[in-house]
Amino acid sequence: MMVGFPWLVSYLLLSVSALLNCNGGYGVSALLNDDVLGLIVFKSDLHDPYSNLASWSEDDDSPCSWRFVECNPATGRVNGVLLDGLSLSGKIGRGLEKLQYLKVLSLSHNNFSGSVSPALELNDNGLERLNLSHNCLSGVIPTSLGHMSSIRFLDLSENSLSGPVPDNLFDNCFSLHYLSLARNMFEGPIPSSLSKCSLLNSLNLSSNHFSGNPDFSSGIWSMKRLRTLDLSSNLLSGSLPDGISAIDYLKEIFLMGNQFSGPLPADIGVCLHLNRLDFSDNLFTGALPESLQRLNSLTFFGVSNNMLTGEFPQWISKMNSLEYIELSGNGFTGSLPSSIGDLRSLKCLSLSNNKLTGNIPVSLVSCTKLSVIRLRGNSFNGSIPEGLFGLGLEEVDFSHNELMGSIPPGSSKLFETLLTLDLSRNNLQGNIPAELGLLSNLRYLNLSWNNLQSRMPPELGFFQNLTIIDIRNSDLYGSIPRDICDSGSLKILQLDGNLLNGSIPEDIGNCTSLYMLSLSHNNLSGSIPMSISKLIKLKILKLEFNELSGEIPQELGRLENLLAANISYNRLTGRLPVGSIFLELDKSSLQGNLGLCSPLLKGPCKMNVSKPLVFDPSAYINQISDHRRRNESSIASTSHHHMFLSLSVIIAKASICGTMLWKACAQALQVPEVPPTGKLIMFDSQSSSDWISNPESLLDNGL
Repeated sequence: MMVGFPWLVSYLLLSVSALLNCNGGYGVSALLNDDVLGLIVFKSDLHDPYSNLASWSEDDDSPCSWRFVECNPATGRVNGVLLDGLSLSGKIGRGLEKLQYLKVLSLSHNNFSGSVSPALELNDNGLERLNLSHNCLSGVIPTSLGHMSSIRFLDLSENSLSGPVPDNLFDNCFSLHYLSLARNMFEGPIPSSLSKCSLLNSLNLSSNHFSGNPDFSSGIWSMKRLRTLDLSSNLLSGSLPDGISAIDYLKEIFLMGNQFSGPLPADIGVCLHLNRLDFSDNLFTGALPESLQRLNSLTFFGVSNNMLTGEFPQWISKMNSLEYIELSGNGFTGSLPSSIGDLRSLKCLSLSNNKLTGNIPVSLVSCTKLSVIRLRGNSFNGSIPEGLFGLGLEEVDFSHNELMGSIPPGSSKLFETLLTLDLSRNNLQGNIPAELGLLSNLRYLNLSWNNLQSRMPPELGFFQNLTIIDIRNSDLYGSIPRDICDSGSLKILQLDGNLLNGSIPEDIGNCTSLYMLSLSHNNLSGSIPMSISKLIKLKILKLEFNELSGEIPQELGRLENLLAANISYNRLTGRLPVGSIFLELDKSSLQGNLGLCSPLLKGPCKMNVSKPLVFDPSAYINQISDHRRRNESSIASTSHHHMFLSLSVIIAKASICGTMLWKACAQALQVPEVPPTGKLIMFDSQSSSDWISNPESLLDNGL
């Protein structure tokens, strides 16, 4: 069928169907029964790029042999159309209204567009399952959709549906077990009629713009069959009243990403079947209800980024099924109990940005399944339990605490698993363990702001996947390892504020993925390596406050992606590279050097070139003018002009003689006959007035 004329096809086929019905019809064996007609009309509105519906033919007496079509074997009528994930596009047309015995319509994970089809609104002949999720449907939900009293499963998620949900949409939801309107653009309040869905097991309204204070007490808490409740990522507000215990079999509740406030329901611990609870990113206050310790089946407990206070629960170990504890971003105080080690199923412990104190419990070593531990931004002290680095951890963040002692060397298990290690802003001391170089999968290493007083171990070059090294202000000394860039995966290297000396290794050019090189406030000396010009992805270059000397390699002007650079307070001289950002740098990025050439800087401009021989004809003309003022004749003036020409001849002859003398010496000494080069520059100080402010421009006129 031609997709360009769906209206004509629909009209003709539906007209044939009407004529057949007027003549009494021919039953199931008719040339064109209702099911064939309806599906062919439906197909005519679609684009089928992979010809998945090629078996659908109007020449067939029955569609029961077609792909993706199911029929009732007793009646031979279509009861299921399942077209999920076939890359179909187009609109959901009216042809489906001919499928009078349809029970299941599943069109998910396609590219259907337009509004919810009027045909679906009219079909109230027993449709039980409707799945239109993961498409491009738009518009509002029509109120007539609520007439389908037999619907048990309704999924409209992952579309672009908008507007308020009609309040009477759920007046007839007596059979509804599953409802998902997630990831659309619905707004306004949650309909109060939803509480009439007494058989509802799963309710998902997440990732919309629903607002207002939902009716929990006489509404949602009264839906006693609920197993899953997801209202996350909306604009809902108000408090959570007690009464949640009425939902006896509640297994999952997700309210994160809203504006709920007040205390958590005191009776939440009565929901003994709870498996996952996430109230993160709200405005909840107060302490954790003690009834929570009764939730022996809870595996995920998340209340991060609220305003909860009180002591860290010492009874946490009674929730012995916990796998994920997410309590970061609150105001919890106190210390971690040693009994936390009894949580043998624990995989993730996230307690960052609280007010916790005391030692990191050694008992955590018993949590052998632990892979993520985040304690950032507290006041933990003491040393890092050595056995903790013997676990198969993937992420360790102990930054912004008061930890002391040395960095544990780790184990073979850690070497294979660790991806992120952040120990910054503590009081750690001692050497950086050479074993860190064995962390083959490490992506992020941050040891900055400690008191390590250590050399950089050359083993750091062993990292094959490391993208970020940050060891600023940690009293590092010695030189930068030459092979630090052997892997080529490094993107950020920050070693500022240490005591590093020696030169920047030429091998730094092997860091081909580098976009930030920050080595400021050290004692680095020597020249800036020309190999830095190979770092074509470099965006930030910080070399200020070192002892770097010589000229800046002109090749650095090729760094087209460079956005910021600072080379101040070194011993650099000469011209700035042409191109890139160097000619746009302000004074603060250049000052404090020996002789950089820039109009922004005061002081000498030191160029590493041979000194030119410069003479100015105007100077002689000025002398002639003085003689003229003393009443000299025109002959005397001509005489002086000949003197000037004679001087030119003398200089030219001297240059020729010098060249011949050099060749003679070169032959005697058996050295190449290339004399030392310089520049002979002629300029007119009267017509070239800019030479005073820009003496460098004279060198471009050298002969």
